[in-house]
Amino acid sequence: MTMAEDTQVIIVGAGPVGLLLAGELRLGGARVVVVESRVTPTTESRASTLHARTMELFDSRGLLAALGDPPRDHRGHFGGIPLDLGQPSRHSGQWKVPQARTEQVLQEWAVSLGAQVRRGATLTGVHDDGAAVHATIRTARGRSVLRAPYLVACDGEDSTVRRLTGAEFPGRPAHRELLRADVAGVEIPDRRFERLAPGLAIAARRPDGVTRVMVHEFGRPAGQRTGPPGFGEVVDAWKRVTGEDLSGGTPLWVNAFGDANRQLRHYRHGRILFAGDAAHQQMPAGGQALNLGLQDAANLGWKLALEVGARPPAGLLDSYHRERHQVGARVLANIRAQALLLLGDEEVDSVRVLLGELLAEEGNRDRLAAMISGLDVRYPQEDGDDPRLGRRMPELTWQTPDGPVGTAALLRAGRGVLLDRCGRPGGPMSRIGRPWADRVDTVTARPAGDAEFEDHTAVLIRPDGYVAWIGADVHGAEEALRRWFGAATPEG
Repeated sequence: MTMAEDTQVIIVGAGPVGLLLAGELRLGGARVVVVESRVTPTTESRASTLHARTMELFDSRGLLAALGDPPRDHRGHFGGIPLDLGQPSRHSGQWKVPQARTEQVLQEWAVSLGAQVRRGATLTGVHDDGAAVHATIRTARGRSVLRAPYLVACDGEDSTVRRLTGAEFPGRPAHRELLRADVAGVEIPDRRFERLAPGLAIAARRPDGVTRVMVHEFGRPAGQRTGPPGFGEVVDAWKRVTGEDLSGGTPLWVNAFGDANRQLRHYRHGRILFAGDAAHQQMPAGGQALNLGLQDAANLGWKLALEVGARPPAGLLDSYHRERHQVGARVLANIRAQALLLLGDEEVDSVRVLLGELLAEEGNRDRLAAMISGLDVRYPQEDGDDPRLGRRMPELTWQTPDGPVGTAALLRAGRGVLLDRCGRPGGPMSRIGRPWADRVDTVTARPAGDAEFEDHTAVLIRPDGYVAWIGADVHGAEEALRRWFGAATPEG
């Protein structure tokens, strides 16, 4: 075994969640090493849906151009019942980006910022001694130890870190499952959540000619699997449900997923934290699982970077569990409902009819659309009852001394932003923000043509785009800066 090597944060897992977290940590100045057992990046496009809030986050980091021009659909669903996802966001709807492409973009971004990604590195042991985390890694060259103040598990629903630490993961196992495959060379009709007498069938042909199929036979329980199903199992199930023959096609990949629904009791265990599917396991209904995990990473990254910095705010890191566990529980509840609506037999038909009628009402439709899109999140606040606190900052255009700038551009550096709405450069609010200039940008700006923030002098925005404080009192601003971003930098 080689000698222990030091860094500031170890991330286990180079999927989308781990790679986004690595980039967020580097924006905050933290040294980070990502370890991944896979030797090469995935070529399987499992999760392919990005929702509005995730796209807003990517926009705030300048990542949209790298994604290209992905297809966009304002149609979504809730348990297979059509749902219009139009929301007050320029990124509303769902964007179809293959997971392989999302991982490629995030890895290139994180590495360009200085993150280290080590592939072919398997975690075999982890120990938190109270002062640091020691991770034992096996590679083709042998074993080594990485040591860091913190480790984050982003290693999926079968998390090795969760197993090694014995973290409590309550919930229910899978009762039903869907078989899924990407198949080339087949000609079958598209089916959008089609419920036939024997089961559920979904088929969608992509522009490249590959057809994604998913199938569930009503009443068929989830089996105990030690690996993915064979293509023959998909062929047989598809024929029993639809009468169509897939056997002449070429499978590109095949897997199965169930309706298991579990959530860690605590997202933080001392110096070990969990994000994405390592923290919560759910059926990937409408892409919510991937987006939930990416938003975990956006919430955690800036907080953990401050924690390993010179002047960490007291208690800030604990807010990760407090905020994201609540969001995760709500998403898991809606996915449980969707799983029953999708995979239940004729006994759920009357509920589906009733829900379809309710979703014809605009208010009900908008509420579910905002939930699925991640736009309804409001983190709990202790600084007042203003309804804007804890919510994402709207996508506004701000008039600054240097010209108009959008909300996303203000957040591009991954730092906090103190918006001095009524002041001038060098005014009282600017002077208050000066001791935090290494972590927070103070910007003199007015919203252009929007009255939502006309009634307060200043707004403090977190690096993940959520409103932390609103007010006119410079002393209140100073207190909020200290609470969210730590002690002021000493003058001198």
